[in-house]
Amino acid sequence: MPTTFLADRALVSVSGPDAEHFLQNILTVDLDGLGNAEAKPGALLAPQGKILFDFLVSRAGETAFRLECRADIADDFVRRLMFYRLRAKADISKQDQTVVAVSWRSDSNASQSDSAASSVDSSKGARDTRFGARVFRFYDAPLPTPDATEADWHAFRLSHGVAESGDDYALNDAFPHDVLLDQLDGIGFKKGCFIGQEVVSRMQHRGTARRRVLLVEADSPLPAPGTELTVDGRPVGTLGSVSGMHGLAIARIDRVKTAMDAGQEISAGGVTLSLAIPGWARFTFPETAGSEDA
Repeated sequence: MPTTFLADRALVSVSGPDAEHFLQNILTVDLDGLGNAEAKPGALLAPQGKILFDFLVSRAGETAFRLECRADIADDFVRRLMFYRLRAKADISKQDQTVVAVSWRSDSNASQSDSAASSVDSSKGARDTRFGARVFRFYDAPLPTPDATEADWHAFRLSHGVAESGDDYALNDAFPHDVLLDQLDGIGFKKGCFIGQEVVSRMQHRGTARRRVLLVEADSPLPAPGTELTVDGRPVGTLGSVSGMHGLAIARIDRVKTAMDAGQEISAGGVTLSLAIPGWARFTFPETAGSEDA
């Protein structure tokens, strides 16, 4: 299992007798289904339904939770959580730890995984549920020894169609459906109210989600994240993270389907692209053009 350190991550601790009830009432993810050795994706939304903060949440004790997020948004995340805390008996703080370790299994590098397997004890980590049983995150010392680069990790993440805020999308600019949180068990549709729940539920029940994360492939290196995807000069989406000739994009799947059916070229920065839905996702390209998002 290749392993690397992620230096751009931070850990926010929420603990106390009311910690779970407090988080359950404001976050998208359903904590009732969170196992003791799992890290699940989730978000804190604006009342209008767009993502203000994205994270991975895991249990850190009987009444404690660990929220892993981007380091550059951690202080703002803490302040927003404290704003919503009111009288809840929950302590909220950013931890001093400055690095997270991640290990992953890949069918394409089985020999590397086998040779490194003895150095990584996955039972000491939290399974990143976005990847099934392929990825484990480690927070507690001693961390496993790194033998891969952050670029290796991001290439693996992109190959599986898992988006994160930053290069893939801007915070306060995307709905949970846009970045496939509905496909990754990052939204608790049955748990009751949370901030932004009304908008998200409406998109779910009406089936109006049209912007989706897609896999991007080209025959030459892709342009920079943020480059517009176009068909005959008309925008259909935006390029996210790239790794050589592979990457992610958030695109209007109805417009992409129309272009593919008509044999029209989809490009970004003059580079011709092919787009595909991640193999694990449950949504499909629409048969006909649909309505705009909520």
